[in-house]
Amino acid sequence: MNKILLVAQREFLTRVQKKTFLLSTIGLPLIIFVFYAMIIYFSVKTTDNYKIAVADKANIFNGKIETNGNEVIFEFVKSDTAALQDAMIKNAYQAYLYVPASFTLEGRDSLQFRSAKSVGIMTREKIQSHINKALEEKRLMGFNITKAQIDSIQKEKEYIQFSSASGKTENETKVGVSYAVGMISGFMIYIILFIYGTMVMRGVMEEKVSRIAEVIISSVKPFQLMMGKILGIGAVGLIQFLIWIVLVFGIQFAIALLFPSLVQSMQGQPIQPAGMQAAQALKDSGALSGAMSGLSTINFPLIIGCFIFYFIGGYLLYSSLFAAVGSAVNEDPQDAQSLLLPITMPIVFAIVIMMKAVNDPNSGIAVFGSLFPLTSPIVMMARVAYGVPDGVTLFQLILSMVFLIIGFLGTTWVAAKIYRTGILLYGKKITWKVMWTWAWKKN
Repeated sequence: MNKILLVAQREFLTRVQKKTFLLSTIGLPLIIFVFYAMIIYFSVKTTDNYKIAVADKANIFNGKIETNGNEVIFEFVKSDTAALQDAMIKNAYQAYLYVPASFTLEGRDSLQFRSAKSVGIMTREKIQSHINKALEEKRLMGFNITKAQIDSIQKEKEYIQFSSASGKTENETKVGVSYAVGMISGFMIYIILFIYGTMVMRGVMEEKVSRIAEVIISSVKPFQLMMGKILGIGAVGLIQFLIWIVLVFGIQFAIALLFPSLVQSMQGQPIQPAGMQAAQALKDSGALSGAMSGLSTINFPLIIGCFIFYFIGGYLLYSSLFAAVGSAVNEDPQDAQSLLLPITMPIVFAIVIMMKAVNDPNSGIAVFGSLFPLTSPIVMMARVAYGVPDGVTLFQLILSMVFLIIGFLGTTWVAAKIYRTGILLYGKKITWKVMWTWAWKKN
């Protein structure tokens, strides 16, 4: 055990003390932030202040078309089409809407809309939505329906109340929060398995190609070397992942709280950073109360505990397989790519099952995916988010953990036998058939 910890300490310090670790750990969140900033800039820059002049000769709109932001602005003027055309050419307006005096809500005439340049599909839909909504309200008012009655009709109301067999109420907010928590947790484990499993494989390949492994094997058993490398790189990955989360969301929260005008200008934009959305939600009392009611129904101690367990179990299971592949290949990286397919396919398959599990956590495919060790680290998080026993029964959760532990022990035993033979073998192209022979070969 001491030798495993020594190898793990060596792997950890060797990677943490490199300048590339600091650059990748700090640089990646900054790149993500710059990427978000560019999206925000171009999103706001290209959609704000699309001014439309409205010449309402029939007085259909009564001088007002309601909008929910400053993306499209309707300005009522008293001009004819010639004056409107001239103003549009002089860039006073991007477009104009002309309503002739003969236009009626019951007639079949269309409104005349002219624009200086082609109108994008999103802007076109917003313009149509605002105008159609205003015309529909005018038509309803023509049937002696008041504005208050129209707002009451258009206001969403929940006519159906969902509850479980035990009588526990499940509102839409709770289901939405469970969906988001399950999806985020599953994808985080998916990223961890891919990134840091590949890091273990490359670390093993580097030592084998540079012949350092030959020197280390003289004083450390192959199994101890493999486990030490897995634990050391796993610790590096965990710290790096936590720093990324803190930096990415911390920067976004800081900007949202220090520059509230920026967040306000982003309202209604199609793409917003998650941290800014969360910070804005904290400023909105209605959104805060709805979110808190949904969050209060989520068993976060259970989710955090399961996330830690499945993160560790999934990483140990897959990193041992990645280490086995790294020990079997030589200088050619293409050999590793050909051997990775049987390992990566279960991870991709787990994502497919997770997409089904977040929508139907008790379906047959979701239950299978949460019990099968190669897919359970990702799929089970989607089911646990809905709680016990609504999303997953306690028996299934315990059985899944037992299967994952057995799977980890089995893959580690197989990977150790492959690692012991492959780490000192050079000059031979290895296939899975050959590796399988190593795994079942007697000592």
